Amino acid sequence: MHSVKLPFRKVVRSTALVMTRLRLRECYKWSVESPCLGLQLLSLGQRLKRAVRCIASAPRTCPGETRSPAVLTPPVQQGAKARPLPHAQCAPCQTPPGPRACALFQACSCRPDPGRGFLQPRRSSTRAAVAEECGEEAVCVIMCASVKYNIRGPALIPRMKTKHRIYYITLFSIVLLGLIATGMFQFWPHSIESSSDWSVEKRSIRDVPVVRLPADSPIPERGDLSCRMHTCFDVYRCGFNPKNKIKVYIYSLKKYVDDFGVPVSDTISREYNELLTAISDSDYYTDDINRACLFVPSIDVLNQSPLRIKETAQALAQLSRWDRGTNHLLFNMLPGGPPDYNTALDVPRDRALLAGGGFSTWTYRQGYDVSIPVYSPLSAEVDLPEKGPGPRRYFLLSSQMAVHPEFREELEALQAKHGESVLVLHQCTNLSEGALSVRKRCHKHQVFHYPQVLQEATFCVVLRGARLGQAALSDVLQAGCVPVVIADSYILPFSEVLDWKRASVVVPEEKMADVYKILQSIPQRQIQEMQRQARWFWEAYFQSIKAIALATLQIINDRIYPYAAISYEEWNDPPAVKWSSVSNPLFLPLIPPQSQGFTAIVLTYDRVESLFRVITEVSKVPSLSKLLVVWNNQNKNPPEESLWPKIRVPLKVVRTAENKLSNRFFPYDEIETEAVLAIDDDIIMLTSDELQFGYEVWREFPDRLVGYPGRLHLWDHEMNKWKYESEWTNEVSMVLTGAAFYHKYFNYLYTYKMPGDIKNWVDAHMNCEDIAMNFLVANVTGKAVIKVTPRKKFKCPECTAIDGLSLDQTHMVERSECINKFASVFGTMPLKVVEHRADPVLYKDDFPEKLKSFPNIGSL
Repeated sequence: MHSVKLPFRKVVRSTALVMTRLRLRECYKWSVESPCLGLQLLSLGQRLKRAVRCIASAPRTCPGETRSPAVLTPPVQQGAKARPLPHAQCAPCQTPPGPRACALFQACSCRPDPGRGFLQPRRSSTRAAVAEECGEEAVCVIMCASVKYNIRGPALIPRMKTKHRIYYITLFSIVLLGLIATGMFQFWPHSIESSSDWSVEKRSIRDVPVVRLPADSPIPERGDLSCRMHTCFDVYRCGFNPKNKIKVYIYSLKKYVDDFGVPVSDTISREYNELLTAISDSDYYTDDINRACLFVPSIDVLNQSPLRIKETAQALAQLSRWDRGTNHLLFNMLPGGPPDYNTALDVPRDRALLAGGGFSTWTYRQGYDVSIPVYSPLSAEVDLPEKGPGPRRYFLLSSQMAVHPEFREELEALQAKHGESVLVLHQCTNLSEGALSVRKRCHKHQVFHYPQVLQEATFCVVLRGARLGQAALSDVLQAGCVPVVIADSYILPFSEVLDWKRASVVVPEEKMADVYKILQSIPQRQIQEMQRQARWFWEAYFQSIKAIALATLQIINDRIYPYAAISYEEWNDPPAVKWSSVSNPLFLPLIPPQSQGFTAIVLTYDRVESLFRVITEVSKVPSLSKLLVVWNNQNKNPPEESLWPKIRVPLKVVRTAENKLSNRFFPYDEIETEAVLAIDDDIIMLTSDELQFGYEVWREFPDRLVGYPGRLHLWDHEMNKWKYESEWTNEVSMVLTGAAFYHKYFNYLYTYKMPGDIKNWVDAHMNCEDIAMNFLVANVTGKAVIKVTPRKKFKCPECTAIDGLSLDQTHMVERSECINKFASVFGTMPLKVVEHRADPVLYKDDFPEKLKSFPNIGSL
């Protein structure tokens, strides 16, 4: 045999071959048992070239031989003891003697390589001999490295033994499986006792399970009148909830029968089905009985009349979590029965909460039960559009049919005394066959449509009947008529949270004869507010069964989580005036620093001469910080810089892309102050003292519009709509932004947050941008404007109709249309009427002018 010297590329291919032929376990053992050398199977290519130059033959299985790993050990001279290898030097290595050794390493001398930082082997003639014997088909890559001595270069990290590796892999797998199992049990939807379908729409009463009630079944005790939330309600069932919402469970629908198979109650009513559906669709609902805080039975007790009292109580006691009625809620709108008609449900219910529709002060457990309205089916059948507030055809109206004779006599006496201003309606007796008597009311021979006739009255009487709670209250509120409640001891619906003084008048029964006189003493403005409030109460809490159910659950939720309870304003203020009577909505100091001053924004188009006069006069105001001219003419360039007035503050001209009135309210980056003075280019009659005084007033009220020209909105009873009024009056509800101070925050709201299409409507009609700003500020703050100084004429005398928009013939008509348009978009009338203005303290005093802070205050 002859020696074969392989090129480097063939060695690489041989290395790949040995990776498939040699068992890694043998190579690993070979590397770790050598005190000097370490074995590493490297990737092919560039990494092999850079990392290793010590290449030698590896043990393999020769023909007819069994595989055996080569163990490299340093030779020991005869008679000498083994000693550690010297620094940076490898002793000759060889395999243990054995007849079946396949490869022999005669020498593997190593030397340090300064350039690469690790040890390099010296070539040896042994390599050729080994290649000749074994054919050099199997090659192991040997990296020389220092294990024990301090030699530069990365030391090889011994690989973990197989048994240890298996141990750690097994341990890691067990831990990972445990985490996965825990997560699945924690977050996977599951229920130990989930509810079945109770909805009548999904399941017929014939398909539900039948439960037989033996005659000797237990009966709950009668309602405990001493129950309160801290004595009869288990708040610990509710627990901590990140969303601060109780969880309500609805029992599955079942059919209860007595020993003779007779049903305990009729099929579930449509109203109760709607109630359960509303709860199941809300955030309160849960189908896990173990997570529930409140339990609602699927047993319909809304109307007591068809109920079998004893058997219904026995059915309640059969509920799986009844526990004397703890944390159970029953809904009942029509309590009692003939002849006495109790004001609370007669079914024994022990500690269960009762949402009742006819509570009196004797049966209502304050802070525990919830007083709810009696739902009127006409709410879903009849659509009554909202009618604007104000006087109506009848001052007082009574429309109930089943009225006690004594009350009827009192009402007819009022009608006889006050004539046509009082209308008392009766049940119709002369209707044709097939006519709906529920939708008709009569007075003598005149027939009225009900409940539409309620919208023709300012006040509507709500009398007690056989029951205290009456569906007529809901009809009256829907019509926007102020209810006059004449029912002693009646607990008004949701009185725990609703302020009924803002929407109704409660008159004792003994003063029924004086009711007309009492109502006449109420100011007209207060009556209008009560009409709006009555309509909003119906829309929010009476309109549907769903609204009633959710309001009831919200009240109970507020008791359990009082720190997250809804405030008085949220319960009682319509959405448009939620901000009324609250802290400054701008989240800024109430009095901004005086040193900042204000930025004057002048909107102009082509009146250069008048513009320059305005700039000159405004520049005299001490608190002026900057003057910004909005040039709204795209067909003409602004005057040259040399022609502009020379003033003491910076003056900037902004050219707009389109001619829009809304450009004056754009939040320009040049506005660096909090206060903004919007002023037209023809307002030349305001003095510097008047402007400075207006700024001082705004500093005290930075969340309001503070301006000079005052205007008023009025209700036109003939046209039945709002009207714009610019004549001199004792009242004011708007200040025109042709000369007004406001906070720059409202520029952002006007440009980006204006409701509906108001902004586009203003730009299209080139009118009413100032009215829109008044609506916006009043809607956000719920506060009135402030008019300053007595002046009422502001424009230059020489300005003509050709120069401006406000003198156009259709201008005033469009202003009235603007008010009606904006009121419909906002859904309410946010403007507030006031009867005062702000003047300097010494304005009218007979005092030397030199001692007055604002001596130059113009007259009318």
